[in-house]
Amino acid sequence: MVADPLWTGYRYREVDADGWATFWRLDPRGQTFRLHDWHAYPNKPGHRLWSRAATPAGVRAAWSTTATAVTLEIRAALDIYARIAPVDFLIGGELHQRHEVNPGEQLITVDLPGEPVDLEIWLPQSGAIGVRAVRFDGEAVPRPPTGPRWITYGSSITQCSGANGPSETWPALVARRHQWDLVALGFSGECHLDPIAARTIRDTPARLISMCLGINIYGAETFSGRTLPGQVESFVSTVRDGHPHTPLVVITPLIAPDLEGKPNAVGLTLDDVRACIELGARTLHDPDLHLIDGRTILTPEEARHLYADEVHPTPDGYHLIADRLAPLLTLPL
Repeated sequence: MVADPLWTGYRYREVDADGWATFWRLDPRGQTFRLHDWHAYPNKPGHRLWSRAATPAGVRAAWSTTATAVTLEIRAALDIYARIAPVDFLIGGELHQRHEVNPGEQLITVDLPGEPVDLEIWLPQSGAIGVRAVRFDGEAVPRPPTGPRWITYGSSITQCSGANGPSETWPALVARRHQWDLVALGFSGECHLDPIAARTIRDTPARLISMCLGINIYGAETFSGRTLPGQVESFVSTVRDGHPHTPLVVITPLIAPDLEGKPNAVGLTLDDVRACIELGARTLHDPDLHLIDGRTILTPEEARHLYADEVHPTPDGYHLIADRLAPLLTLPL
């Protein structure tokens, strides 16, 4: 199925018999579930990753247009977090209108200036979303991304369901600041070094790749101190197979004041997880791989003020994370 050139930030587009498109951030072909059941992915092990992959976090489209209005035909259903994020409409890189999305099928119409502008539509970063059409009442020319591609992989802290809107996730803020072509592979609760994620990154051209690893592994007790370094090494090696010289950045878990020092069910504290990730990454002796200690991104005091719970930032927290990471995530000259 040919990818729609209007949209970017996804891996595979599935279109059902009624013309509704689901933008998958991992390629689901070959999986055992029915792809057309876009609104009913089971919340059970083995399928939760795919429900997150069907959420279009970071998926967006851009046009140059003189139209006076644009209409987006969209449908939505609640995800496991019982939240559907809004759609953001940007003009000239600035938020023009944020529109809430309700469960079910709907038309969202937004007034435009009627003079030449660059318009971007950012799809919700949370919820089960389908898109059927974007219509303008005047001329609109698709504007493909021109900046260098940046892939970022991580957990809910990278998916940013709690951000005010899809253009205000920390990856979106960093990408917009640097004018990069974002591929956001944040999967809430599902950053467990899955081979499909490593292969997706391996097979997607990019100028910079970052990976925020560890918080889901700590919370779900995915690996032990014996197995985690090797899993990190294997994941990064798979990525490196497709990107021999691309800068790779590995970010260890951000500070979590209420969890620090508490062993999980396999006996690992967050500092243990950080040490295992660093060990696995450094085993490769890769001069183009860089480590960022997640504890340096926010202070404990900032985290206590800017977390909505033990680990998830508030909207202001995501902005501060973007401010701190933007100067650290750079491309070589």
